[in-house]
Amino acid sequence: MSTQSGAPVGPVLVVGTGLLGTSIGLALRRRGVQVHLRDALPGRAREAADLGAGTDLPPDDPVLLAVVATPPGAVGATVAALQRERFAQGYTDVASVKSRPLRDLELAGGDLSRYVGGHPLAGSERSGPRAGRGDLFEGRPWVLCPGPHSAVEVSAGVEALARACGAVPVVMEAAEHDEAVAVVSHLPHLLAALVAARLAVAADTELAVAGQGVRDVTRIAAGDPALWTEIVRDNAGPVLAQLREVRADLDRLIETLSMPGQGLAGLTELLVRGNQGRARIPGKHGGPATAYQTVPVVVPDHPGELARLLHDAGAAGVNVEDLRIEHSPGQPAGLVELAVAPQAAEALAAALRSRGWTVHGEAPGQSHGGPAATAG
Repeated sequence: MSTQSGAPVGPVLVVGTGLLGTSIGLALRRRGVQVHLRDALPGRAREAADLGAGTDLPPDDPVLLAVVATPPGAVGATVAALQRERFAQGYTDVASVKSRPLRDLELAGGDLSRYVGGHPLAGSERSGPRAGRGDLFEGRPWVLCPGPHSAVEVSAGVEALARACGAVPVVMEAAEHDEAVAVVSHLPHLLAALVAARLAVAADTELAVAGQGVRDVTRIAAGDPALWTEIVRDNAGPVLAQLREVRADLDRLIETLSMPGQGLAGLTELLVRGNQGRARIPGKHGGPATAYQTVPVVVPDHPGELARLLHDAGAAGVNVEDLRIEHSPGQPAGLVELAVAPQAAEALAAALRSRGWTVHGEAPGQSHGGPAATAG
């Protein structure tokens, strides 16, 4: 099989069958690409194979591309070992740090011309083969980091792999990539962990009033601590630079709140910058951020009710761009917020009411550019 670029995609060897490795296998298999799976724990490779991500049998001949889906610290040595065994014509990885694997491969005596680092900007707080999804990479950026010695055909093969998985290739230098993910991935994870750590010592009465906002902020803090320790360690320089900037903002905020009699301009300024930064996050498929109107609907906590709601929204001819569910403590119902184009909100609310749904009113102008945060 080949992609629109004309470069062939398979056969492919995936080494490491956690979330990303299994998802790559699932994405390629549904496009007819032959995939071989390998893992340090053979049982994990068999599990991924049972899920349809490929076969856990070794290839008879060298594959076109080997994809190393291990933690960053193991990538360089793994690629070098595969190259010594001549497992593939080209090699890539999906680690969330790019400078260290390149250094490690060079130190291990690997062939840099046959390697192009990669990193799909997609994931989940869940891990393991059963967390894998064939659509995980759809519309998501997949960073490619070819080095000065990378062969053109290997770069083309890695780009074809990303496109076959449904991702959008983005070419960056390794150091540039590490600076970028420090801002958009590693720092947010650490800040989510800091907030979640406060919940570990919170009183039960405090947690009883937790709203959707704290769930949104802390969701990614559920990630694997061992993996994230390695990721942050291997990108410590860029992450430290970001943490120092956050510390400066935090110090200014503490100073402002320590002297409220002098005004809260510093707090307002921080919140405004937060609005501005949030608005800069790209929208669907990497396009400009879009403000959606939310239509809040009360949904009984019964099997099939959510599916019925989405069916009724579709029957009304409205595309639901996003949704969020907030359960009401002690109540047999939840509030589902459907995010739709602003011009469709009123029509959707009317259509759902006509079908018997309880639709809450919304303050004029309330919107969000993705999953919204809530007060509280």
